[in-house]
Amino acid sequence: MLHTSLRVAKRRGIQNIHNQQNEQNMEKNFISVRSAKDIIVSALLIILGSTLIALPTSVSVNITGMFLIFTGLVLTLVLKTGHKDMETGVKYRKKEHYFQQAMHSSISSAIAVKPEAVDLNEAEKGNALKLDVYYSKASGKAYLQLFEYVPYKYEPCSKVYEYEISRVAKLIN
Repeated sequence: MLHTSLRVAKRRGIQNIHNQQNEQNMEKNFISVRSAKDIIVSALLIILGSTLIALPTSVSVNITGMFLIFTGLVLTLVLKTGHKDMETGVKYRKKEHYFQQAMHSSISSAIAVKPEAVDLNEAEKGNALKLDVYYSKASGKAYLQLFEYVPYKYEPCSKVYEYEISRVAKLIN
């Protein structure tokens, strides 16, 4: 009997380890990266500024060209609108929705079971809750996570949920 109970305990321990690993796998870490749009905007500003300086025009046009070059260089360094999954390397786009605190329970239950049920008519009426939607049309996946505003920053108040992109189309349009 002791031997049997040890086997059962060992199996449960293994199952708990597998469950913990599955929960840890759902922890998605996204980092900000430069998207193609960021690079194009920066390059166009630099090229336009260089063109204005190269043309034989007045000093005010040259100053404008210098300003455009400087702006393009600064944007090259700081503009990062793309997001990359640290684990897989897949690039995602991010969409944010803000809600009132009163919507917490309905949004939490909706993103856990049926993300298409999130009521976007209530979006942008408050900023106590933030719903982050990371999506990639190339991979066909989307990730949802709800955050709650705690003074000076948003703290996660739900786990990361993975869905097919077709199920969250309403949230990314």
